[in-house]
Amino acid sequence: IDFKGVNMVINYDLPTSAVEYIHRIGRTGRAGHTGKAVTFFTEDDKPLLRSIASVIQRAGCPVPDYIQHLPKLQSKQKKKFIKKPLTRESICTTPQCLLKKAKRKMKATKENVKEKKKDKNENKLQTVSKS
Repeated sequence: IDFKGVNMVINYDLPTSAVEYIHRIGRTGRAGHTGKAVTFFTEDDKPLLRSIASVIQRAGCPVPDYIQHLPKLQSKQKKKFIKKPLTRESICTTPQCLLKKAKRKMKATKENVKEKKKDKNENKLQTVSKS
């Protein structure tokens, strides 16, 4: 899929390989355009950083020294990361105030439905007793 006008990509989880990283950030550099890519990583991601950093460096972009000096990932470790990527806690980007507002609205809707059902039942009982 080619999305026109993408000038920035943000990776909230580190890709498990340099190929996957290139694929993700490639969205910013279509047809000679330039763009930026931001990738967040954790301490657990450090083994994966070096291969991605070498790709970034070969492209002529600066890479911090500490990343260049991280130990190389052994092939067994690579296979392990590819088969079973790191598990992460889910990230919620919706502000808490909106979540609370939606919860209150849902609760009010449920209460309204209950009241309508109750009113219908009462109306049925009244019509039955009048007959």
